Amino acid sequence: MKKNPSANSHPIFGHPKLSWMSDENIRPYVFVRPENRIPTPGRVHSSLDWFPHQVLYKNPLEMDQVKFANRILNLETKAFGPSGMEMPRWVFYDCAIVPGFVAGFAARTSSLSRATREALGVSGDAAASEEEWTPLSLFIIIPTMSDKGEWVAHNLCSVNSILPSELQYYGIGFLSKGFGLWYANVQKVCGMTQWTSPAVRLHAHYGDFEVLTAFTPVHSYAHTLTYRVQVETEKWIKFFTKDGLEPITSKYKPAGFTVEPTVENSLISFQRKLEKGGGPFYLSGAETMTKPVGEPLTVYCPL
Repeated sequence: MKKNPSANSHPIFGHPKLSWMSDENIRPYVFVRPENRIPTPGRVHSSLDWFPHQVLYKNPLEMDQVKFANRILNLETKAFGPSGMEMPRWVFYDCAIVPGFVAGFAARTSSLSRATREALGVSGDAAASEEEWTPLSLFIIIPTMSDKGEWVAHNLCSVNSILPSELQYYGIGFLSKGFGLWYANVQKVCGMTQWTSPAVRLHAHYGDFEVLTAFTPVHSYAHTLTYRVQVETEKWIKFFTKDGLEPITSKYKPAGFTVEPTVENSLISFQRKLEKGGGPFYLSGAETMTKPVGEPLTVYCPL
């Protein structure tokens, strides 16, 4: 792999807001035990050339890597703590590290601005010298027992949730998940998010967005949807260009109803349709991008 791409080597790096992708001080990382390392990263999605960088590998089974783990967990707590959804440390190890891995982007600590270091809790020159790399994002992905070869997108967040807009790394959440899917050769991924979360817009752009549950009372937050995506990397650029978003009507038609993300009865009604085998049902990535979060969404089914 090349160390880093030039800013003009690919349209994604030439995007005016994505200059950080060609910064020599930022690299993708994989926090993974040796047994879980992917032998041929990117083989399935070889046409995607967004991640030519040298990957930074960290082994969570080594005691000295606990500082990197602490930074990942600190970032996750800052992102999800206010909503009461922070991940317990034992869940991180038992349910994420041992069966799967964590991917994302990390920055050379010495290159971070003082404001960014303060937001991340990296204080003092000692920390900068002892911790060469600081994670800026995290994406946890776990293989499943499904005979469909599905993986679970367990957790995703970035430093953008705690930084002012002028210091944010544009698109780092989307690219962190994209890197993890690319690295692990994932063709099908399922995941969970809340209906009124802006993350719905992000998750609906990795491929056709199938809804598996619309109302999920077994979850801590019943207004959670479970989704499945057949990964289609050729569509990813549309998340950034916003133009020419593929109309879902080329493959799907309106199912005859909408879902109202803020209305529980609407979610339950949608869930009952799923349980009766009325699907599969899909949401339009273009619609999630163009409508305000929480607005009614058209539900689609195959032509």
